[in-house]
Amino acid sequence: MSRILPEVRKSYGTIPNYIYGEFRSSMSARLLKIYNPALDEAIGEVPISTRDEVSEAVDAAYEAFNKWREVPITKRIQYLYKIKDILERHLEDIARIITQNHGKTIHEARGDMRRTIDNVEAAISAAYTLAKGEYMQNIAEGIDEYMIREPLGVFVIVTPFNFPTMIPFWFIPYAIVTGNTVVVKPSEITPAPFHYIVELIHREAGLPKGVLNVVHGDGSVVEELIKNKKVVGVASVGSSQTAERIYRLAGEYGKRSLNGGGAKNFVVMMPDADLDKYIQSIISSFFGNAGQRCLAGSNLVLVGEIYNRGLKAFVENAAKLKLGYGLDESVDMGPLVTSKARERVVSYIEKGIEEGAKLILDGRGVKVPEYPRGYFLGPTIFEGVTPDMVIAREEIFGPVASIIKANSLDEAIEMINKSEYGNAAAIFTRSTEAVRKFISSVEAGNIGVNIGIPAPIAFFPFAGRKRSFYGVLHPQIDTIDFFTDKKVVITRP
Repeated sequence: MSRILPEVRKSYGTIPNYIYGEFRSSMSARLLKIYNPALDEAIGEVPISTRDEVSEAVDAAYEAFNKWREVPITKRIQYLYKIKDILERHLEDIARIITQNHGKTIHEARGDMRRTIDNVEAAISAAYTLAKGEYMQNIAEGIDEYMIREPLGVFVIVTPFNFPTMIPFWFIPYAIVTGNTVVVKPSEITPAPFHYIVELIHREAGLPKGVLNVVHGDGSVVEELIKNKKVVGVASVGSSQTAERIYRLAGEYGKRSLNGGGAKNFVVMMPDADLDKYIQSIISSFFGNAGQRCLAGSNLVLVGEIYNRGLKAFVENAAKLKLGYGLDESVDMGPLVTSKARERVVSYIEKGIEEGAKLILDGRGVKVPEYPRGYFLGPTIFEGVTPDMVIAREEIFGPVASIIKANSLDEAIEMINKSEYGNAAAIFTRSTEAVRKFISSVEAGNIGVNIGIPAPIAFFPFAGRKRSFYGVLHPQIDTIDFFTDKKVVITRP
């Protein structure tokens, strides 16, 4: 039975920046509306912050850094405990705001929040480990050596629309617990959930002024942040085009950078795969979050004799998914995030038809009577796709699956490795030999074995290769090294 959960707020007004512990209304005349994608209703607006406002945020973080770095790490950890407590107590409200602004289901939004909190916990754990230090006596007669890990200064964090709370927390807790200060530029499409979290932190955490700052805007604001001389580095997640652009700009201005990009992930179903056991995991991989995640399955490779059975099970289960407003707990899939995003995905469907792929499940005509204006697009499946087709090569970022036939595991691996992306790949099989070969041969950062969404927990890096990542160190726990540098001291009495 359907039950629509109440919204936390109907409107968020014009979302302010957060600079040096104060919410400040932007003076910019450039405002972008933000929407509830299930209803096609504006729920607020966000400014494209001015150059002066960007400078003010960086200056605030820079001023705070010299004091914050001197705060004992044990005390910095206590602030993270407060933030963890805030996120846990307000998890349900934040999850509802995620659903309202992004469109994903409430179950998916709650999962995002659990991952958000996991990263705070991982940062706490890592900080305790760092507090132990590294010291070695008598490396030579009368000489001792030790290493100091130091914070570097002001970091910029740029986050995408699809995980508006989780991805900022891939970086924020690690940055601040190691003694840095941050300026966050959230997505201009889904800023409401993170703004709500900042309100809670401001009210309840007691974080010193300037440690956490937020400026809103688009790519022009990101460029201003990176070019600022007081910024030492940038961590970002977005499309591959955005990641590459930030990577190049950061390099040009001598800044550290860590940039997650897009993906085109393959899911391989071997002849011995347990369909009954794992079909829902595969369906979730392709259509969870309406396909708007960098770990989403995109190309389903059916190997050998499982083709007919696998295709039938995949299509039948996809067709059963219930679409609707994500605050209805009976809903399986919400809308796409914007009308423009829907138009983009539809253009790829049309491209697939043009290329000669066979459209066997068409989500374009899906109707959700209760929400006729929402940006809904049903699960869409193409058969007869070849690896050279655009729909098999380019990131679509929507609920579109391409079915590709392979005669062997070797052929499937070759397809995966020819892709210009390398975020994730998954295999479904009972064969330990096939698993071993897949793990060792596939050129992707995150590998799933009988798991459709190989999302690393916070204690592991969120890996990625090729055009899926630009930089060296990865999000989550790897950022401890990104946000710090090592100083080695060799001493003789």
